[in-house]
Amino acid sequence: MFATIGYWICVPFAALVRLFYNLTGSYGMAIILFTLAIKLILLPFQMKSKKSMLRMSRMSGRIQEIQKKYANNPAKMNEEMQKFYAEEGANPMSGCLWSFLPLPILMALYSIIRQPITHFMTLGQDVVYQLVDAVSNAGIDMSAIVQMRDGVMVMEDGLPQLMPYGQIHLVNAVQTHLPEAISGIDGWIDMNYQFVGLDLAAQPSSAFTNFQFSWAVIGLILIPILAGGAQLLFSWITMKSQPQQGAGASQMRMMMIIMPLFSIYIAFTLPAALGLYWIAQSLFSLVQETLMNKFYTKRLKEEEDAKFEAREADRKRRMEEAKKLQEEQRQQAAQKQTLKEKRKAAQEAKSKKAKKAASSTTEAGRVGDRPYARGRSYREDRYESETK
Repeated sequence: MFATIGYWICVPFAALVRLFYNLTGSYGMAIILFTLAIKLILLPFQMKSKKSMLRMSRMSGRIQEIQKKYANNPAKMNEEMQKFYAEEGANPMSGCLWSFLPLPILMALYSIIRQPITHFMTLGQDVVYQLVDAVSNAGIDMSAIVQMRDGVMVMEDGLPQLMPYGQIHLVNAVQTHLPEAISGIDGWIDMNYQFVGLDLAAQPSSAFTNFQFSWAVIGLILIPILAGGAQLLFSWITMKSQPQQGAGASQMRMMMIIMPLFSIYIAFTLPAALGLYWIAQSLFSLVQETLMNKFYTKRLKEEEDAKFEAREADRKRRMEEAKKLQEEQRQQAAQKQTLKEKRKAAQEAKSKKAKKAASSTTEAGRVGDRPYARGRSYREDRYESETK
């Protein structure tokens, strides 16, 4: 099942490599153009990932402050971190998935290089066994093509078991010694593994077996070294653009050293074509990294400046609104005070008027609460005094 899934994953990549091989006639150029095409296809996703990584790197100072402040309170730390990410519009996991995409591509390319008959030419296993029989019947050395035990081919279910790179050696054997065996095979592609004088189908480790000072040998040894060196340079540029602090920095430095060394070791054990892919991949990534660093550093600075200006404008707006509200409240308070004073003055005037009115009347004219009911000249005993 997994073999079938792996085969169908290889199909589109094999078609791309085959297209470039048919256009250029060079296996090395096909690998380089394939690498460039994959980089261009993945560029939109890698741009998103790069922007997210640079943004997180620029926020690392604030993140470390939060981690230090709430070191003893993980729940509060997570809450503050989520709040900070929401304010900045950042997602720490954004674009992480795309960083894993080169791995399945590398595995697919490895299968295409290792199995040129079934994965590059997309021919069936029956063609492989047909050619194995033809080579065996021709008396050609089979030790590099099939597994041997006591000089006899190892069989399983009646079929010979190939060596890890048996298909590559099988292609070389039939193209060199039995061209008539492949003349009638529909879909066969004549493979030319030579590139700048190097055999890309060979393993660089085999150069030490019969070492000699020739470009074919020295160049083969240089491929893994250049692959590791290019990866080291790419890692250094990446770390420089995304500085780490604390334990993360030491881990990154360790990985920067270990991974290129591991790549050198692996490239010595694999066909040189895969080492060429690693070199091209690292160099294209280096150019891409440099350009994206410049572009997104400028872009993020502009965004930060815009956010700062927006925050400042919002702060000034809120200050102006607060001042305006304070002034309105002061005016309202002043108006209330004026109305209160007016009411008090009116009450005082009314009271004074009442007092004045009360003092200017005589008791002779009062009837109950009515001070002028009988007039000012009323005298109760007027007529009594006249009759007397």
